[in-house]
Amino acid sequence: MPLFPTPLRALFSPTTAASSTSALPPPRRPPLAGALLFLSLGAVAGCALSARRFPFVRAISSARMESTSTTVPSIVVYVTVPNREAGKKLSASIISEKLAACVNIVPGVESVYWWEGKVQTDAEELLIIKTRESLLNALTEHVKANHEYDVPEVIALPISGGNLKYLEWLKNSTREN
Repeated sequence: MPLFPTPLRALFSPTTAASSTSALPPPRRPPLAGALLFLSLGAVAGCALSARRFPFVRAISSARMESTSTTVPSIVVYVTVPNREAGKKLSASIISEKLAACVNIVPGVESVYWWEGKVQTDAEELLIIKTRESLLNALTEHVKANHEYDVPEVIALPISGGNLKYLEWLKNSTREN
């Protein structure tokens, strides 16, 4: 299997003399710059070049937040709600309980899903919740107790880094457990 996907191979292939219009050799990238370019292309979220082929990339990026004592491991949580009013009510209760530092309410989401034996389509709103990883269980229980749906969506994604001041604010705006 080639090291680079087809579109990226051209970036890393040496230029041949026949394709060059100049007698000068092609410019040479310093080895460090090439290595950094390679790792940055591979570290794009979900890219096959990073975690599968270079497990140390995941270790480096996840250590970024844990090594800073002024932040805590943090997550983004997605929750869908049926309408704006339900979103505002649930968001306010989440913030009041200090289960999250911030909740964005994104209107105009159309969800297509399998429910009760058939395909369903509904207009919904998406809550994007930023909180501590340690609060996920409490947040999930809060959503389940205060949501209109029988099975509310609560899914979490890790925050592997970001604006240090924002991550400190997130820590200081939420309860410890």
